[in-house]
Amino acid sequence: MPSSKNIQDIKTNLLHPATTSHFYVQLDTTNPPAQYLNENGVKLDKEKLNLLCAEATLPGSNVATLELTSDHTGVTERHAYRRVYDDRIDLTFYVDVDNYLPIRFFETWIKWIANESKAVDKSIGAGLNTPEYNYRFKYRDDYAVDGLKITKFERSNYGSGIRGVKATPLTYGFVKAYPISISSMPISYDSSSLLKCMVSFTYMRYYVGEIENDNPSQNTSTPLQALTPEQTARINSVAFNQNTNLGLNYENLTTTGGVSPPTANNSGNTVKTAFSGVSLF
Repeated sequence: MPSSKNIQDIKTNLLHPATTSHFYVQLDTTNPPAQYLNENGVKLDKEKLNLLCAEATLPGSNVATLELTSDHTGVTERHAYRRVYDDRIDLTFYVDVDNYLPIRFFETWIKWIANESKAVDKSIGAGLNTPEYNYRFKYRDDYAVDGLKITKFERSNYGSGIRGVKATPLTYGFVKAYPISISSMPISYDSSSLLKCMVSFTYMRYYVGEIENDNPSQNTSTPLQALTPEQTARINSVAFNQNTNLGLNYENLTTTGGVSPPTANNSGNTVKTAFSGVSLF
């Protein structure tokens, strides 16, 4: 039987919705190899690349069913026989002014997948800018990675959420993931806006689990620890939010993001280095 609910019951069960602005994307950068990246002018900064991810998509799946109409008179049944995963996810990155890192990195990754000819001197072979240009795709195991992860968490995970409520973070892991497309990026002489690079990944399947505990306060093996993914993503959500002041400096970023400058500096993080030279206008 239905029972009456008081205000406290409503607050406890209904007033703690999850938000979309707290997440962290971790890319597996084992492919392409570091030497190949260097040859193509990519100055890879893994933490910076993860930090620049501004939008992501949590994946979905559905169950394929078989329709049966002959077992029972007048009854249509559906029996599940396969789980079907979405064929792609989209990740959107802010483009930094230092090296256009997201564009260069993913262009090089796709170039690695296609195994494009790269000779610059026509006399020694086909190059990217010669009529003899060619490619021969690699096997999937050579370019797909298993380390792409998306972690979803809430404000309560770093102490600024609702009192008494602590969310359990979710980590989506992707098996055999690799980029299949880079969306076009319009530029114009109209009013300036942030340049974004959207990359679509395909994958074999995904799994859902909890994030591993990487709280610096619980790890005493070394005196200095980097910022947690939650703190990094919080800084990201504030720094690149167009509703806030785009002229924020490093100190304002860490303070607004819930991490005071002394704490952030003492933790040995590299956020200041990652943001130096990046124009937010």
